[in-house]
Amino acid sequence: MLDALQIDFIRHAFMAGLLASLLCGVIGTLVVINRLVFLSGGIAHAAYGGIGVSVFLGIPFLAGTLGFSLAAALVMAAVTLNARHRSDTVVGVIWAVGMALGIVLIDLTPGYHVDLMSYLFGSILTVGRLDLFVLSGAGVFVVLVVTYFYHDLSAMAFDEEFARLRGVPVRGLYFLLVCMVAVCVVFIIRVVGLILVMALMTIPPYMAEGYARSLRSMMVLAVVLSALLTTGGLCLSFAFNLTSGAAIILTAGAAFFISILLNKFLRARRKAAG
Repeated sequence: MLDALQIDFIRHAFMAGLLASLLCGVIGTLVVINRLVFLSGGIAHAAYGGIGVSVFLGIPFLAGTLGFSLAAALVMAAVTLNARHRSDTVVGVIWAVGMALGIVLIDLTPGYHVDLMSYLFGSILTVGRLDLFVLSGAGVFVVLVVTYFYHDLSAMAFDEEFARLRGVPVRGLYFLLVCMVAVCVVFIIRVVGLILVMALMTIPPYMAEGYARSLRSMMVLAVVLSALLTTGGLCLSFAFNLTSGAAIILTAGAAFFISILLNKFLRARRKAAG
């Protein structure tokens, strides 16, 4: 394995996995703790509409996809805040329409058609230096924003009403959080794919939640777990000649179910001892 790290594309794949782990660990913790998994899934799928817009209009991928995803995210955030009883329906509609729009626009574009499946499963083995710089910039941005608003985000996550009484701008923070989810999805989806984004945003934070005593420690543990799962999945993919994205997801899924069984065992043991 150490010899393989001398090859550029393998080294880039590991670096991309670690950077994606940083982004997904930090933002995924906020997604899980605020119960926004379904909404983040809607944003991720709606991003396909931005891909279609970019291809159809011939504009840079990042500009078109980011603009479309932010617009979809703001609509979803507004709906979930003002009409919670209908939020799942509206998110589902935007989810479906975004994907369908992206596919139709690509179909209508003459000439070369983008392979949408590559955005679904990603291509972590084709990551280049520019992708790594983009992911690094996104990581620095997210860490700085979360650090600056940490106390307010923590108050909002654990007790929204108390946060409002303290004067925390809950509504503004909620929109900010949803927009950061959109930014992370757009920057990561091209590298590791939609399915891996959702896996890394949910599985490591969920596992970390049972062992963390604060939001900060949950973020750190989620980043570490995500990095371990990503690295482990990549090693398995190289060792057994497997698709890298699928290997990472299966590794994360196996760890997820093992953690559930372990937690049940520990609870049963504590109950028996008590």
